[in-house]
Amino acid sequence: MKPVIHRYAAAILCVALLLVGCSQQGGAAAPSAAQQQAQAQAADAARDLDTYRQLLRIGNDQMAVSMGHDIISHYPGGAAAKEVQQTLPAIEQRYTAASEKNRLASLWLYQVSPMAGGTQSTATIVSSQPSGNDRVQLVLRRHTSWGQSVFLYGSKPGFVCHGNCVMAMTVDGKPVHIKVFAPPTGEPALMVVDDKGFIAMLQKAKKISMDVTFADGEKKQTLVYEVGGFDPAKWASVGKGKKK
Repeated sequence: MKPVIHRYAAAILCVALLLVGCSQQGGAAAPSAAQQQAQAQAADAARDLDTYRQLLRIGNDQMAVSMGHDIISHYPGGAAAKEVQQTLPAIEQRYTAASEKNRLASLWLYQVSPMAGGTQSTATIVSSQPSGNDRVQLVLRRHTSWGQSVFLYGSKPGFVCHGNCVMAMTVDGKPVHIKVFAPPTGEPALMVVDDKGFIAMLQKAKKISMDVTFADGEKKQTLVYEVGGFDPAKWASVGKGKKK
């Protein structure tokens, strides 16, 4: 009797082993290293694309441009890169334009302060060329007693100008000439005779170049001003009192 039981048990064991073998052979093979890397990259691309979409929704163009370029660079040819390429050029153009507008606006400084018994309001920009000690301020000023004026203000000993001088200028590539004079009080400045005409011209300009001669060594220099960011609304009006 026992031999029969042993044979029966052995048969059951063989069947079980065959089932285990079949299960192992029929199961899904483990992903290869290349497949795992591809899956991880797809997950990263999806995550970065979701971040890009969120940046677009909140209007953060700066971060969206940066993230968009990262996606195109890291996942070229993929679905994420293709989606980004549909929107990135317009976003980048808008961001570049806004950045330039902000840069130009930041070149101007607006101040209201007491001055010589009155109040003055100034809009000032410093020459972008030349740099260093040769930089010269272009100042638009309103004063309660002196009225409105426009002048260049540099460092001593100032500029070469005897009486009324004619200054050669270039306004957005177009040659212009204006009359200026050195103040009799000796400041290192050149005052524009027609301040109203100059301001009207400046408000329409992007870049103004002025040819001056410094008194120190009579060095000739072209002063360049990127005036396109001027905001008339920030140049406060202070009224005009009676001259003393």
